[in-house]
Amino acid sequence: MVHVGKAIVNALEAHSVERTFIVPGESFLPVLDGLHDSDIDTVVCRQEGGAAYMAEAHGKATGKPGVAMVTRGPGASNAFVAVHAAWQDCTPMVLFVGLIPFADRDRESFQEFDPKAWFGTQAKQVFVLDDPASASRVVADAFFQASTGRPGPVVIGLPEDVLYQQFEGTVYPPRPVSGGGVSPGQRDAVAKHLSQAETPLIYAGGPGWDGETSDKLAQFAHEHNIPVVHDWRASDRIAFSAAANAGWLGYGRDDAVAQLLEEADVLLQVGAVLSDVPTDGYTLRQSPDAVNIVATMDTSLRGHSGAVTEHIVASPKAFVDALAQLEVPVADEQRFTAAHQAHLDYAAIAGPETWRDAPEGTAHLEEVFRQLQEQLGDDGIYTFGAGDHCIWAQRFLRTEQFPSQLSMRNGSMGYSVPAAIAASLEFPQRTVVTIAGDGEYLMNGQELATAVQEGTAFLAVTVTNGQYSTIRGHQEKHFPGRVSGTQMVNPDFAEVAKAFGGYGELVTSDEQAAGAIARALQKVREERVPAIVNVIVAQELGLPE
Repeated sequence: MVHVGKAIVNALEAHSVERTFIVPGESFLPVLDGLHDSDIDTVVCRQEGGAAYMAEAHGKATGKPGVAMVTRGPGASNAFVAVHAAWQDCTPMVLFVGLIPFADRDRESFQEFDPKAWFGTQAKQVFVLDDPASASRVVADAFFQASTGRPGPVVIGLPEDVLYQQFEGTVYPPRPVSGGGVSPGQRDAVAKHLSQAETPLIYAGGPGWDGETSDKLAQFAHEHNIPVVHDWRASDRIAFSAAANAGWLGYGRDDAVAQLLEEADVLLQVGAVLSDVPTDGYTLRQSPDAVNIVATMDTSLRGHSGAVTEHIVASPKAFVDALAQLEVPVADEQRFTAAHQAHLDYAAIAGPETWRDAPEGTAHLEEVFRQLQEQLGDDGIYTFGAGDHCIWAQRFLRTEQFPSQLSMRNGSMGYSVPAAIAASLEFPQRTVVTIAGDGEYLMNGQELATAVQEGTAFLAVTVTNGQYSTIRGHQEKHFPGRVSGTQMVNPDFAEVAKAFGGYGELVTSDEQAAGAIARALQKVREERVPAIVNVIVAQELGLPE
């Protein structure tokens, strides 16, 4: 007999799923039984938030739905954070949630909850598998919904008793997902606007990218002297060193990038919309007369602010392919070159004479990131979640190939280590580096056990200053000198790494940074073990100047 749990695994295999991130539960034992004889790698995690974050990072890095499995009630609530992140970042993801038996529904049973009520506002669709014969179809529906249009998370609820029943349904193959397209009329409209433009600008971000699309956009922009700016937490849509790269928008951005956005007479939005953060809270480029050509698969343009001159329902790949066919004038070279130079200058680390004084027993983050810039090659993948430390990572880590930046736009903490694990599993040949604050690290740092268990290797730089720095900064602004609820005491994360079976070093001065990073990278690259460099910094560190 093929039970429904096995049928679900067969459906995942039909969709070429290579791994699933799980925290086991008795509510979906037949699915675990189905995975027993499957070639799908079952990555056993330590907390549902970590498992779901890994699935989200997988979806973000590959463009294919990441898959997580958790149990009912508490398990589902822990996973909710990643569903919210996937929704805000347009990440394809499928979350399987074990549920109470069908007969126990609506009786306040153990760990009972309503998945549609819980996830309905943050998922593209929520399925509950009540019909055993529909198991394969529901999986196919979920993967299609997660990938089509504006990608996002889809949830499948699995009643425990249904999973044990015999599967007698049809096995559904994957459904093709349209990438949209650019009509001749739309192509002519784009060409007309670019032909008349004096200060054109490209704004890149969102889902649907690959390495080829990234290279094609960089080439088109270079050939036509059009600067490219990136959405927040999406700085890898063209290479850091590409001549067209003019930086990124959002928290911590350079004023020169905001000026480019404001002064552009034609803006091509490739996969990205002008949402809250990149517009500085809906203040940049809000004129109703602005010429904004928006290429995105989201027909509803959720999150976009400002004028829309032309909405082209096309993926970045389809739109960039159409751009490459256009014959339009070359824009001003001086403006183009200056925009790229401003980007390089902003990512450069000033000399020690400009650094703040560091108390004894602490290091400068400037020195740490200077060493990372010097010792990391062009193959790096960088992960980080939320906090002041992320601004340093966003600004100074050079994203040279797609994908190379895995972060999130919903300000969620605890993403750094799970994302690094997912990246290391998917791209074992590349150097994965995560930057985590001490507050963020301890939200999912226990997944280092998963990293060791799965044989993944990455460098984690923990920025340790004994406080929630971002909140402390806001606190000092509104209530100067009244520090409350933001201080904490930490373990030595380097020793914690050793206890988990990884490598760890403590850095308490600038002189220690170079050697610690070099030895940690050697462990990661040659011995394939996760490594932590725990950097002690001053509480007054703040944001980079």
